[in-house]
Amino acid sequence: MTRVLVVEDEQHLAEGLRFNLEAEGYQVDVAETGEAGLELLGRESPGYDVVILDVMLPGKDGFTVMAEMRKSGLYVPTLMLTARGHPDDVLRGFAAGADDYLPKPFELAILIARIRGLLRRREWLHASLHQAPANAHPPQEPKDQFSFGEKAVSFDLLELRVRDKVFPLTLMEANVLRYLIRHEGRPVSRKAMLEEVWGLHEDTDTRAIDNFIVRLRRYLEDDPTHPRHLLTVRGVGYRFVASPAETARP
Repeated sequence: MTRVLVVEDEQHLAEGLRFNLEAEGYQVDVAETGEAGLELLGRESPGYDVVILDVMLPGKDGFTVMAEMRKSGLYVPTLMLTARGHPDDVLRGFAAGADDYLPKPFELAILIARIRGLLRRREWLHASLHQAPANAHPPQEPKDQFSFGEKAVSFDLLELRVRDKVFPLTLMEANVLRYLIRHEGRPVSRKAMLEEVWGLHEDTDTRAIDNFIVRLRRYLEDDPTHPRHLLTVRGVGYRFVASPAETARP
């Protein structure tokens, strides 16, 4: 049975989620604080399949809980609930490690659909991010696994293998890397990434994208301070290079 952890301090909402999710066949636990949620995540075995995490929590807020989950190696697919609809807050949640978000108030059917989407993360990751323009040469779509040098990213397993090390990826980290690989060798602007990976079309702070790149460089670059695969294109954004020995550096 699929196990769901709801971290929500509004009792009526938490119990409503429990009731409706159990009616869908899920096993549900509820934590009223971020600290309690982290405790349950750390001690439960087998672990949870999905976490529903509210941003506005007493004590540790959802952003802090999310960041601590990922830092401690808890890569449970996580849906953040937020009353904050500003794109910067959405990006802050993704930068902390969230896989999806849903602004309050929300429709139950949409929340359930989002949960199902997280559980079907193979299909989600395999879906095409965007159709290329009709007059453009379509970018090469990476397969379930894309290898370059001594590195390989498995989009279905959400793992990046670098020699003998394995780095778990969040859905958003995998989506960012997937998008860059699809446009291998070509500069990709931050604005394009905001629109095509996150679906954000407003004037938004792009620093969250830079944070994602910093994390990905830590995983796959031998020297993150002198990257060879994830290159910065000044004034534009980033460019992915699979075989740096064969490509001139900018």
